[in-house]
Amino acid sequence: MAKTPAQRIKKHGSKAVVPQHSLPPVINPTTARSPQKAQSNSRLIVIAGVVASLFLFWYLHLLALDQMTQLSAGLAMPDSLVGGFDASYVGQLHAAMDDDARGQLNYVHKTAGTLFPLIFGFTWLLLIGTNVARKSLRWALWAVPLLFVVVRLWGNVTIDSVLASETADAGQVALASGLTVAGWVLFVVSLLAGAAAVFLGKKSAEAVKPGPRQEP
Repeated sequence: MAKTPAQRIKKHGSKAVVPQHSLPPVINPTTARSPQKAQSNSRLIVIAGVVASLFLFWYLHLLALDQMTQLSAGLAMPDSLVGGFDASYVGQLHAAMDDDARGQLNYVHKTAGTLFPLIFGFTWLLLIGTNVARKSLRWALWAVPLLFVVVRLWGNVTIDSVLASETADAGQVALASGLTVAGWVLFVVSLLAGAAAVFLGKKSAEAVKPGPRQEP
C-alpha cells in the first residue's frame, strides 16, 4: 500500500523522499477566447443572417407570392398588400383560387413565410445586442423585431383561415388585414432599429478608441 507524503515524513524524518507533482500548464492567453474574438464571431453570424434574410425576402415576396398570382387570376396575395384588404377582396380571391391554390399558399406560409421572420428576427436581435450596450435601450429595440416575428406568424395563420372559409367573417378579415399592415410597419421599423443600433455601436467604438500619443 502506497504511503502518503505525511506518512513518509513521519517515518523517515526530513530525509523522506516526497514525490514531486507538476502543475498543469498555464493557459496561453493568446489562444484563450477574448471579447474581441467573440464580437468578431457575432459579426460573422450577423452578416450570414442578413444575407439569408435578404434571400428569403426576395424568394417569399418577389418570387413565391408573385408567382401565386398565376393561380388567382392576377389577384395579389394578402401578404403583399401593404395597405391591407377588405372582405370584398377576400371574397374575390377565394372565388379565384381553388383548393390546390389555397393549399399552395398555405405551404408557402409554412416554409418561406415562417423561415423569413424567424431568421430575420434572430439576426436583428443579435445585431442590436452586439451594438447597443445600454440595457434599457437594447430591450426597447429588441421589442420591435420580436413583435414583427409574432405578428407575421400570426398573420400567416389568420390569412390561411380566412381564405379557407366559404363566407369570411368580417372580424377575421379585419384581423388578417390589420396583422398584414402591422407586419409591414414593424418590418420597416425593425430596419430602422437595426440601423440605429449600428450607428450607436460605431459611436461607442469611436468613444473608447485611444487618441494619438503626444510626443514629449
